[in-house]
Amino acid sequence: MEAVRKALGQAHTVVNVGAGSGSYEPSDRAVTAIEPSLVMIKQRPQSAAPVVCAVAEALPFRSNSFDASLAVFTVHHWTDADAGLAEMRRVASRQVVLTWDPVVSAKAFWFARDYLPEVYERERHLATLEKVVVGLGSNVKVVPLPVPADCADGVLAAYWRRPQAYLDPAVRAAVSTLSLLPTPVVDSAVKRLENDLDDGAWSKRYQNLSNLDSLDLGYRLVISG
Repeated sequence: MEAVRKALGQAHTVVNVGAGSGSYEPSDRAVTAIEPSLVMIKQRPQSAAPVVCAVAEALPFRSNSFDASLAVFTVHHWTDADAGLAEMRRVASRQVVLTWDPVVSAKAFWFARDYLPEVYERERHLATLEKVVVGLGSNVKVVPLPVPADCADGVLAAYWRRPQAYLDPAVRAAVSTLSLLPTPVVDSAVKRLENDLDDGAWSKRYQNLSNLDSLDLGYRLVISG
C-alpha cells in the first residue's frame, strides 16, 4: 500500500477504478470508488470511500475531474481494457495501475510454474503489463514490486515462502486466479504440493527461498503522467 501512495505523488483527489471492497484505497486522499458489482459494493466497510456503481469503460465524470486515477489488480477483469485505460487518462492527469508481468511470473513463481502451469495458460489471454503500458500512452514508468516473505495481501504469489498456505481451502478461495480454474486441476496441484511438503522434496528443491526476505514475482506498478 505504501508503494501505491508513493506512486500517487501529490494527488489529492483519486478515482479508484474497479475498487472492489476497497482494500487498496489510500486513507490519506479524497477517494471516489468505481465498482460495477453490487455484491462487491455490499462488502465495502462503512469507513470505505464513497462508491459509484459504474464500469471502467464509461466513467461517469467530466474530463480532468481528479488528480489521479487508480486501478489495482482489476484491468484484466474489464470487458475492454483499452477503453477503460483511455477513460482513466480522460478523467485524471496521472494514472497508477497495479498489474503483473506474466513473463516474469512464469519464470519466478514456483507454485504456478511447477505445480499449476494452467495459471499461465489462462493469463495468456488477459490484459496485463504489456496491455497497460500501451494503453496508458507516453511517459510511462514501470516499477517492480517485490513480494515480502510475510505479505498479507493474499494475492496469488503472497505465500511464496509459506507453501503450506496453499493447502488451506480458505486461502485458495480468496485468490481469484485459483477460484476461476477448474477445481479438479487445482486440487491435483495442491495434492502434489502436499506430498512434496510431507516427504521433504519441496524444502530440498526450493531451499534457496528460505534466505530471501522478498522476491520479484512479476508484480508491477505502472505510472503515467
